[in-house]
Amino acid sequence: MPNIEEEEALPVYLFIGFLESGKTKFIQETLDDKRFNTGERTLLLVFEEGIEDYDESNFAKSNIFKRVIEDKEDMTPENLQRLVDETKAERVVIEYNGMWQVTELFNAAPDGWMFYQIMCFADASTFLNYNANMRSLVVDKLNVCELIVFNRFERSMDPNEFHKIVRGVSRRSEIAYEYSDGQVAYDDIEDPLPFDVEADHIVIKDEDFALWYRDIMDTPEKYDGKTVTFRSLMARNPKFPKDTMAAGRQIMTCCVEDIQYCWMAAQFSGTPAVKERSWAMLSAKIKLQKHKLYRSKGPVLFVTDAQPCSPPEKEVATFY
Repeated sequence: MPNIEEEEALPVYLFIGFLESGKTKFIQETLDDKRFNTGERTLLLVFEEGIEDYDESNFAKSNIFKRVIEDKEDMTPENLQRLVDETKAERVVIEYNGMWQVTELFNAAPDGWMFYQIMCFADASTFLNYNANMRSLVVDKLNVCELIVFNRFERSMDPNEFHKIVRGVSRRSEIAYEYSDGQVAYDDIEDPLPFDVEADHIVIKDEDFALWYRDIMDTPEKYDGKTVTFRSLMARNPKFPKDTMAAGRQIMTCCVEDIQYCWMAAQFSGTPAVKERSWAMLSAKIKLQKHKLYRSKGPVLFVTDAQPCSPPEKEVATFY
């Protein structure tokens, strides 16, 4: 996805899931909701027509323009941009084909498209079967969604079974269970962290940095007095004291547009032995205290060892 200014972007709302998963019903309700639809010209792109049809009786006066793409060959940047230009759309709502990879849509997205929200829907009665037989397609959807809704959920079903499948792919996706009686419950099952918080010396794997950073910022008191080792991208700022650097990594929460450098104050005994904008394997004692670089108390890394190292396989850390 292109790195563009938000004010220049065309908002895209993406709804994914397999056939008969409830996408059409939810999109219809969303488009009928005056809180969402206040008259903006909306291109409704349908890549999969299921059993349930859209009620288009109010589309014209609501500035909603439905277009259907049935062949994957028609999913090109040029064709998608043509539909936007033709309808003079101010935003795009997409019902995507569950049998197509989401990355194919991302690759076909014209310059200027920004995916504002990605929601996934699944029929709880068939999801486990899909996961067992079409795992790659399930992972494809879970990898990118911000929220997955399991509808047609029954009281006899075990949320843990669904939770484990989702968390095996993504730790950032919210999970909701919509029961047959219309009640909705949000998943509140706690996930064990992939590192030992109780250890005196905690070693953070490259793939776990985002999870650790979020945890130490949320609950820094449990790391007070611990020693930690992790691979860090070092940085400096003219306002920093001479013996202090920023230690952290770039983290992507949702999409390319939200990548940001997330750091902690790393204090050296003397002049830092590593250069700014370089990678270092850092070991440090964590102390929760006030620091010039924090507005209040925060985790300060008192560096005990810093060795230059190669970048991680994936330089941008993620939550999945």
